Amino acid sequence: MRICSLALLTILLTSVLPVKAAVSKPHVIALGKWTTVPWSSGTEDGKPQTLKVRALMVDGRVKEYILGVPHEITDRLFVARRVFRMNDSLPDEANPRWMWQRGGWLMVDRVSGKVSALNLPEFDALYSAASWYRDYVAYCGVSDDGQRFEIVAQVSRRKPVVKKLVAGDKLSENASPDSACESPVWQRNPTQVSFQPPGGAKQTYAVRGHIVDVVDDEPDTEASK
Repeated sequence: MRICSLALLTILLTSVLPVKAAVSKPHVIALGKWTTVPWSSGTEDGKPQTLKVRALMVDGRVKEYILGVPHEITDRLFVARRVFRMNDSLPDEANPRWMWQRGGWLMVDRVSGKVSALNLPEFDALYSAASWYRDYVAYCGVSDDGQRFEIVAQVSRRKPVVKKLVAGDKLSENASPDSACESPVWQRNPTQVSFQPPGGAKQTYAVRGHIVDVVDDEPDTEASK
């Protein structure tokens, strides 16, 4: 009986192992060739422009299209800016009128092959210019009523690490793309990020884990006397 039991156990193990090996098969993430496509911002004074896009493929199948250079977070995860085609035809037009549009950010897992959308607070696909460092992203977000915010978000957190209202006028509906503020600038040791809104004062934040301090960029007038 023991011999039969051992033989049966061996058969079961050998039949299960190939299944596990098939499940754990690594996924192949690849990027296609660059293609130039027409793009319009949709603003009244917006001139026709072009975007350089390429396919994001998982196991040989196109999952999304992206633009720009992906940012490597770890050796397993990276993020990329999404771009997609939208039907711009009017109700009385019979044929679709496809146009390319910039989207938000995607996170790609090389091990699982999963491609997921990142929910970045107040990120505006037209006006926000994002700057990545590690798993942090800094940008000027735009609310529905045109208010601008300096935002630092972390991939692992739902709420932003920094969200500060930018003083001054609201962003106009006819503003040019990426004009909420210039792309924020990062530095390491110590980890800091600087914002420069149009017509506003430069603001720098020191990021330490989930703690953020405001760095005074103004010279110490008392010490200089």
